[in-house]
Amino acid sequence: MISYEELLSRLVSLSDKGYAEFSRRLANDGQLKFLGVRMPVLRKLAKEYRGCYREFSLFPDEYFEVVFLKLGIAALLPFAEFIKVSDGCTALLTDWALCDCFAPACIRKNRQAYVPYIKRYLAADSGKNGGEFVRRYALTTLLHFYVEEEYLPLVFSCIENCRPSAYYVVMGAAWLLAEVLVMHYPAGLRFLDSTMCDINIKFKAISKACDSFRITPEQKAELRAVRARLRGRE
Repeated sequence: MISYEELLSRLVSLSDKGYAEFSRRLANDGQLKFLGVRMPVLRKLAKEYRGCYREFSLFPDEYFEVVFLKLGIAALLPFAEFIKVSDGCTALLTDWALCDCFAPACIRKNRQAYVPYIKRYLAADSGKNGGEFVRRYALTTLLHFYVEEEYLPLVFSCIENCRPSAYYVVMGAAWLLAEVLVMHYPAGLRFLDSTMCDINIKFKAISKACDSFRITPEQKAELRAVRARLRGRE
């Protein structure tokens, strides 16, 4: 058991002021303060405080590092316990770093049971940032756990229906589609040739895929040709 004051004192002892300023500029959301504790240290602390989610959930959402630990500890819960706090966790997602680092391992063995949550989060349009990072979380969760052949129809449906009006939603969808291109190139290529997906997502996904060493030179050339063809349709 640790008090909020004791936790802050420990985090300060592990902090770097220069890194705090760098993180603040990178997040650029203005909602959280930064102490400057690096990610590997925070991940180690989350494991150390495994099982303490209830206590941590009562702490104020003032510092990035504290919110990161709340999410990190929640991500270590068994699935039956995690789904009880899943909605509360998504309410804490105020920037891309919190969102992208939040990948509860228990989802992997319970993917079908978590699909309704993904669909509901993908429809988020309220809360902090207008639901932008909740929608991105739905997409990054698909990226972490669902880029397998049996789930490709779900992945493609979510990309088509992610309402890409927000920058971080577009980038999340593009990241997901690029991973599909890496792991299931023929299916991803067919999807790119469809007209159902936002054109900005397609362009950014192609760019991300072409930057990957996991895509062959021949595939990159084909993707660039697809991009040129898509531009001709605009």
